[in-house]
Amino acid sequence: MAAARHTDGETILKGLQPIFQEQGMVESVHTWQDNGYLATYTNKNGSFANLRIHPRGLVYDSDAQSKEEIDTLLNKVERMKELNQDSTGQVKRLPPVVRGGGMGRYWPTAVGRLVKYHIDEVVNLEIFSSLLGMLIWQRVTWRAIMGSGKEDYTGKDVLVLGGGGGGILREIVKLKPKMVTMVEIDQMMIDRCKKYMRKTCSDVLDNLKGDYQVLIEDCIPVLKRYAKEGREFDYVINDLTAVPVSTSPEDSMWEFLRLILDLSMKVLKQDGKYFLWGNCVNLTETLSFYEEQLGHMYCPKAKP
Repeated sequence: MAAARHTDGETILKGLQPIFQEQGMVESVHTWQDNGYLATYTNKNGSFANLRIHPRGLVYDSDAQSKEEIDTLLNKVERMKELNQDSTGQVKRLPPVVRGGGMGRYWPTAVGRLVKYHIDEVVNLEIFSSLLGMLIWQRVTWRAIMGSGKEDYTGKDVLVLGGGGGGILREIVKLKPKMVTMVEIDQMMIDRCKKYMRKTCSDVLDNLKGDYQVLIEDCIPVLKRYAKEGREFDYVINDLTAVPVSTSPEDSMWEFLRLILDLSMKVLKQDGKYFLWGNCVNLTETLSFYEEQLGHMYCPKAKP
């Protein structure tokens, strides 16, 4: 994209004609009076280029067949700033969007950013989701959901809901708790993580019992069973889901969050602590809505 204080569209189009003609591309131009031009260039080999000329600059995008072809065209198009006396000379290249493939590689974030991920192989959907989370959050967020290093887990009973990637379990066992119980519903998740994601889980998923135990069960009946037995924990870490983006109380994600929260409070000690993913700091409405949900709870143990 080349930005300019004022763009002479006709001059740029005339200057571009020989550039695209050299590539064997056919030109089609659309004019919008005071709103500039849209020029489309197509080639018999299937490649094409779009040039949007605005009164204050131009935007160029291409779907050429090779990186060399793209770079050649971009270098020549960027020289069009020399055709305008008032050009600021500012040019910015953006990475190309990769199309096709067995799995999409672009995902929007909660703050409206588009993130691209490099994927060598998709083992299964669960592994991919866990890998995606690992790439976004990395190890610093495992520490965040554990209290950012401010909590003393020594000799404590800890319950982890979800956490099939093994990252949280790996970090907690380093802190010498009395016992860690992790409840993960998906056996395949465990198997694939310990095989393909050793940098995340290390060896904690190789044996599911010892100083910690991993239960391959649905956490909802497990929580109900623990509550009935009167079992309590110093810490409950909810790695099942983050605070939802939606602020509709009828949303299924909020219903699930409230259910897990209510059941977790029944197995949490009076002075215990409950951690979950809070979502994005910019989503103040959803975080405030979560605090409202805590205010409606009967159990006095719930804290934001």
